[in-house]
Amino acid sequence: MISLLEAPALTHRLKYWIPAVCVAALISTFSIHYFSSEQTARFIIPLLHQLFPALSAHTLSRMHTAIRKLAHVTEFGVFSVTVFHGVRAERSGWKFPWAVITLLVAVSYAGLDEWHQSYVPLREARTRDVLIDSFGALLAQVLVWFYAKLHANHRESQE
Repeated sequence: MISLLEAPALTHRLKYWIPAVCVAALISTFSIHYFSSEQTARFIIPLLHQLFPALSAHTLSRMHTAIRKLAHVTEFGVFSVTVFHGVRAERSGWKFPWAVITLLVAVSYAGLDEWHQSYVPLREARTRDVLIDSFGALLAQVLVWFYAKLHANHRESQE
């Protein structure tokens, strides 16, 4: 049980998780049937056809698939950054264990999201999507590490 002295500290740390919870909710929203491939194709393919009228239907369909997979990378990249923010909390810098915890959370959520989709009409669970999501999370952690290194080098050069 949490004592009254520990409750404010816990509440203070929980605020760092709010962005990750919001992004997770957004990812779950994208997992409903309204965002199935069939549904998004109704909007994205005509838009692509307007932008690239000379392309074949097959090419437009492949572009649609690429856009959807890039969305996976992007949403889990953002999720990874926000989870890292929650793990790090009030501390600064970058530490390998924080990135590992972040990746474990992101990959687990990717699996949970695909499992959820197995119960949604017009959706299906795909291991490939978990791998794509995991790649997005990993790519984001590389960028977080790079940013932290640049930021640390910049601080050292100013001292």
